[in-house]
Amino acid sequence: MVETRRGRPTMNDVAAAAGVALKTVSRVVNNEPGVNAVTASRVLAAIERLGYRRNDSARILRRGRTASIGLVIEDVADAFYSSLNRAVEDAALHHGYLLFTGSSQEDADRERDLVLAFCARRVDGLIIVPAGNDHGYLAPEFDAGIKAVFADRPPGAGCEADTVLCDNVGGARTGTAHLITHGHRRIAFLGDAPGIFTAVERLRGYRQALAAAGLPYDEGLVVMGPPDPARMRADLTRLLTASDPPTALFAGNGRTTVAILRALAALTEAADAGAAGGLALVGFDDFELADLLGITVVAQDPARLGRTAADLLFMRLAGNEEPTSRIELATRLVPRGSGERPPLRAAG
Repeated sequence: MVETRRGRPTMNDVAAAAGVALKTVSRVVNNEPGVNAVTASRVLAAIERLGYRRNDSARILRRGRTASIGLVIEDVADAFYSSLNRAVEDAALHHGYLLFTGSSQEDADRERDLVLAFCARRVDGLIIVPAGNDHGYLAPEFDAGIKAVFADRPPGAGCEADTVLCDNVGGARTGTAHLITHGHRRIAFLGDAPGIFTAVERLRGYRQALAAAGLPYDEGLVVMGPPDPARMRADLTRLLTASDPPTALFAGNGRTTVAILRALAALTEAADAGAAGGLALVGFDDFELADLLGITVVAQDPARLGRTAADLLFMRLAGNEEPTSRIELATRLVPRGSGERPPLRAAG
C-alpha cells in the first residue's frame, strides 16, 4: 500500500497508488481522452481511496480567473435582499463560481470599501446594489478587466454598466391608483429616505397617479425616512390627528409596511387616533405573512432581479461586449383586502 505525505493528497500520490504516470492521472481528472477504461478505473479507485480533490484554484488562476464574484447589497437580513442573494448564489454555483456577499447598510463609504475589498481578492465580477451616487472609483477596476452589473438601483453618473431595476414608478402608480379606485382622495405616502433612488421613483409614481385622477399633491401627506418605530408612530399620529387626515396609506417598501402595521396596532390599542383601525393600506414589496394578514401589495420579484443580474454578469464574463443594457422588470398588484377598504368618512 502506498503511503501519502501528511496533508492533502496530491496527483503524485494518486499516480503512485495507481501505478501510472502523472500525466495519466491528469487526463483522468480533467476528463481528457487517451486513457483506456481499465487504467481509468484504477486511477478513479485510487482517487476515491486517498480522498484526492482537484485543486481548482491553481488551474483557474493559470487562466487569469478566480471563478469568484462579489455581491454588495443593502442588508443581507432584509427578506428582499436575502431572496436576491440566494438567486445570485444559485447562478454562481451553476457556473462553478464562488460568491462573496457583503452588506453596505446604506452607507456609500462601506459600499466602496466592500467593492474594493472584493476587487483586491481578484473577483472576476461584481453585482452591486449601490448605496452611493459616485462610482468613479470603479474606473480602474473596469480597466483591469472587472465586470459589474448594478441591481435594484442604477450606478452614479459617469459609470456605464448593465443595470437591472424593477418598475418602481409604474408599481407605485398602480398601487396608488388602486386606492383611488376604491374611493380614497386623501392618500398618505410613507417612503424610505429621500436620497434613495427607489424611494424617489416610487414617490414619482404616487404623484403621477394623483395627477391622473385630478387630485392635488399635498406635501403634508408625504413622509420620507428610515422606518424607525418611534418616528413612524409619531408621523402616523400627526397624519391621523390632522384636520383633514388621510383615509389610506401607501407604503414605499416592505419594511415600511411592517413598521406602519406595528405603529397602527399601538395607536389603536392606545386610542391615540380613532381612524387608525379603518385605514386602507397598500404596500410596495411583498413580505412574509402579508398574505395571512390580508395586506394588499405591489409585488416585485427579487429572485428574478438577482437571476437577471447574474445572467448579465456571466454573459459579460463569457466575453459579451455588446453595449450596456438597462432592464426594467414589471411589478404586479396583489389585492388581499387592506387596499380594498372604502373610506370610513367623506373625503375632504
